[in-house]
Amino acid sequence: MTKLLSKPVIAVNFKVYREVEGENALRIARICEEVSKESGIKIIACPPMTELGVVARNISIPVFSQNADARAPGSSTGWVTPTMIKTTGAVGTLINHSEHKQSLQNIGETVELCKGADVLTMICADTTKTAVSIAAFHPDCIAVEPPELIGGDISVTSANPAIVEKTVEAVKSVSKNISVFCGAGVKTGDDVWNALDLGADGVLLASGVVKSKDPKASLLDLIKRL
Repeated sequence: MTKLLSKPVIAVNFKVYREVEGENALRIARICEEVSKESGIKIIACPPMTELGVVARNISIPVFSQNADARAPGSSTGWVTPTMIKTTGAVGTLINHSEHKQSLQNIGETVELCKGADVLTMICADTTKTAVSIAAFHPDCIAVEPPELIGGDISVTSANPAIVEKTVEAVKSVSKNISVFCGAGVKTGDDVWNALDLGADGVLLASGVVKSKDPKASLLDLIKRL
């Protein structure tokens, strides 16, 4: 399954925007699927948690959860276990997004539980130093996202290209098997091309697609140079 994270990949985080509530999550996911099939570019859909199973069971492209908790099946309430994610039909999960932070210890425990459940892991990191610490757990992917640029109009590839290059180099020095993504402000085909040119295997983005008046056109623009 790790080939799903090999260059180039577009991961679309739906977050919990109004635009993806209810049946709209599946609508956006099907647009991602359509563009992926037409172009041959790997696109990962990360729907809101309430729609995870519905989306995963109704589209053919990879689906990731937006979060997983360091919990095994048992008497807990309100948590999302890796095995629960697996049973929805999703193949992976985001962990430690800047909008849903976890402690380093919890990240490590969650990664191990995901490995046991055969769930791919994409761990978000705000700095190169954090990425290196996370790399010690050998997740499938690390996505570096400076939080100050998330949701903005300036891409990390323009505002701070060095963090992408340094994170790729640092993580690959720990393990060449860990894919490295970047995100924050990524909205155009040039942003994606620049990310790959800086050494990233893919990008993690959200509002540029999900909040677009024409999500398909936005996705096509993102992959136009690939």
